[in-house]
Amino acid sequence: MSRSAARTPVTALFWRVCLLNGVVFTLGTLVLAFSPATVSARVRLTEIPVLLIGLAVILTANAIALRRSFAPLDELVASMRRVDPPHRSDRLDRHASGDFHHLIETFNAMLDRLEAERSVAGATALAAQEGERQRIARELHDEIGQSLTVALLRLKRVLDRAPAELREEVEEAQETVRGCLDEVRGIASRLRPDVLEDLGLHSAINALCHEFTRTAAIPVHRHLDPDISRLDPNVELVCYRIAQESLTNVLRHAGADEVHLRLTPRAGTVLLRVSDNGRGGVVQDGAGIRGMRERAMLIDATLTITSPVAGGTAVELAVPVRRNGAST
Repeated sequence: MSRSAARTPVTALFWRVCLLNGVVFTLGTLVLAFSPATVSARVRLTEIPVLLIGLAVILTANAIALRRSFAPLDELVASMRRVDPPHRSDRLDRHASGDFHHLIETFNAMLDRLEAERSVAGATALAAQEGERQRIARELHDEIGQSLTVALLRLKRVLDRAPAELREEVEEAQETVRGCLDEVRGIASRLRPDVLEDLGLHSAINALCHEFTRTAAIPVHRHLDPDISRLDPNVELVCYRIAQESLTNVLRHAGADEVHLRLTPRAGTVLLRVSDNGRGGVVQDGAGIRGMRERAMLIDATLTITSPVAGGTAVELAVPVRRNGAST
C-alpha cells in the first residue's frame, strides 16, 4: 500500500492536531526556559499573573492555529448545505485545502458521480417523454385527424343533399368538426414540432410565438439573431421546450399583456431569454420550472429565473458553444 493511499483524512487530521499542539507547546516551553520569569516551589501571588498570561498566550496561539488549519472543513460543510439536486454545485479547490485535499477530492468526485447519474437518468426520462409525445402526436394526426377529415367529407355530401331547412344545422356541425380538426392538428404540432426538425430553431420559435399570440391574444416581441447557425438537435429541442414552457407559464400564472423573447449570442454562449410584464415574486420551483432545469442540465446550460416582487419574470437559458459555432 502506498503512502498516499494510507494517508486517510482521519490520520491527516490526527497528525495535524498533534503537530500544531506540539509546535505551540514547544514554543511555550522554550519561552519559559529562556525568559527571566521563574516559578517558586510555592507559587507566589506575584507569579500567578505571569502563569495566567503564559497560559492565555499558549491557548490563544493554539486556537488560532487550529482555526486556520480547520477552515477548509467549514467551506466543505457550507458546500454540502448548498447542494441542491436541480442546480449545479460549485467544486471546492482541493489544492488550497492543505492536508484535507483528499477529503475535498472525495467530495468533488461524489458530486461528479451524482450529477452524472442525474444527467443520465434525466436524459432517459426526457427521451422517453419525447418518444411518448411523438407517439401521441402521430396517433392524433393519423387516427383522429383522418377520422375528422372523413367526417368533414361526409358532412359536405350531406350538406349538398340536405333540404334548405337543415342546411344551417349541417353547416354548424361542419364548422364544429373543422374546428376540432384544427385543434387536433395544433395539439399534434405542439407535441411534435416538425418545423423544428425541418427548418430549425428560428422557424420553430417563430411558429411557436405566432401560435401563442393567436390563441392567448398576448403579443410576443421577438428578436432572433439570424447569425446563429443550426445547433445540435438536442440543444435546439431543449431551447424550444424551455421557450414553450416559459410561454405556457406566462399564460397560466403571470397575467401579463406583453412578452419579449430574444435568441442572441453572448460571450461564447447562445442566450435564450423570455420575459414578461406580469406578476413576479416566483419563490418556489413548480413542476414546469423543475422540468426546465433538468432539460438545461442535459446540455450543460445555465438556467436563471429572475422574478422580483415588483413584477415581471425573466427566464434566461445560456447554452455554451464552441468556437466553431457548434453547441457543446
